[in-house]
Amino acid sequence: MLSVAHTTMNETASQPRTLVVGLGKTGFSCARYLASQGVEVAVADDRQHPPEMDHLLEELPEVPLFIGGFDHLVFERAQRIVVSPGVPLSTPLIEAAIARDCEVIGDIELFVRHASAPIVAITGSNGKSTVTTLVYEMARQAGRDVRVGGNLGTPVLDLLSETEPDLYVIELSSFQLELVYSLQAQVAVVLNISKDHMDRYASVKAYAEAKQTVYRNSRHAIVNRDDATAASLVDSDKIDMTYGLSKPRTDQDFGLLALEGESWLAQGNIHLLQVARLRIAGSHNVSNSLAALALGTLLDLPMPVMLDVITTFTGLRHRTQWVAEINTIRWYNDSKATNIGAALAAIQGVAGPVVLIAGGQGKGADFTELAEGIGNHLRAVVLLGEDADKIGHALGSRVDCYYVSSMERAVAKAQSIAKSGDAVLLSPACASFDMFAHYEARGDAFIQAVERLIKT
Repeated sequence: MLSVAHTTMNETASQPRTLVVGLGKTGFSCARYLASQGVEVAVADDRQHPPEMDHLLEELPEVPLFIGGFDHLVFERAQRIVVSPGVPLSTPLIEAAIARDCEVIGDIELFVRHASAPIVAITGSNGKSTVTTLVYEMARQAGRDVRVGGNLGTPVLDLLSETEPDLYVIELSSFQLELVYSLQAQVAVVLNISKDHMDRYASVKAYAEAKQTVYRNSRHAIVNRDDATAASLVDSDKIDMTYGLSKPRTDQDFGLLALEGESWLAQGNIHLLQVARLRIAGSHNVSNSLAALALGTLLDLPMPVMLDVITTFTGLRHRTQWVAEINTIRWYNDSKATNIGAALAAIQGVAGPVVLIAGGQGKGADFTELAEGIGNHLRAVVLLGEDADKIGHALGSRVDCYYVSSMERAVAKAQSIAKSGDAVLLSPACASFDMFAHYEARGDAFIQAVERLIKT
């Protein structure tokens, strides 16, 4: 382990009271916030050059930084440990800290202890960012002073200032929720549960239980009635509202109704908006829109404003993002689909035969679920990355599979396979870290390769 920033291992007798573990975007945010509060803080990361190291050395040169490994002395002298979401709680020195009753928390816990404005808490395996963005835009266009962040974009501690907003809209991952104890959300939702992060959780049950934390002490709870696992995470007598792709069960619930051959978003028996008017593709995005309407309703946002937002919303980058149409072939970037559930939602939601580009780090997933869910949607699959062979083996003879070594070659192969009216969809069902810095970089590489097709 190497120590930097004016501290050597011989000086650790005065180890600061709080240790931040992990120096990515969240860890840096924690260190900066704690230092601004006058807290003695140090940072540890087992990587030789963590992503935010240069920023920490520039902005907080007085904060001790220990890199290149974890040292037990640094951990044992901490009275409180703030763990970044990417660091597993199974890390031996963190397990030891928990065993000795050291306070171990995350950035969300720090945030909720200091934020006084109402919090909208949104989690789930898929759709979190879309729903979070929709609710934020609804509140903003309704004239609310609203701040948005968490797993989406801005770390939550960076949202705090001397003045409180009217509302916080926060996207939460299961990793973040593992270390939350004081959250009392104004309204909370678990959008769905599908197998994800099985390299970190012993079972889907354990993963779902981490998500369940979002409902603890929430004032209002919303559930997706189409997802039995997600809906079971809160007692039925504590559910304020449901949503789903079926007819609403009560006057308060959201769902779909038919009218003159058209499908409509509805609350109770009230027809609100034709599904055909949504610009975001797929049944999963219809569900996301209904979830946002339910959340906004419990926040007393005006329905006309909310409907205007979902009508004009064109989607987020890397989430079934329309990229181009070339010779009647549509190209979609869904690089954010880092698990099987997200990929299946995109595959089933895009119209026409699909040429799928998939692969990467599978995070311990069982790809037979992908094979069983593709139905007749796929013309072919182009595979790349660390777990390409695992996906191809699971798909077996259900669909033709082609193997490539780069995104550029994946796009070229997909172009050679696709026919008029098809869609080419990058929806990897895997993490990106075997080939790219993050899913955004993977999506950008796909977009750039498609744009080069346009120029040729």
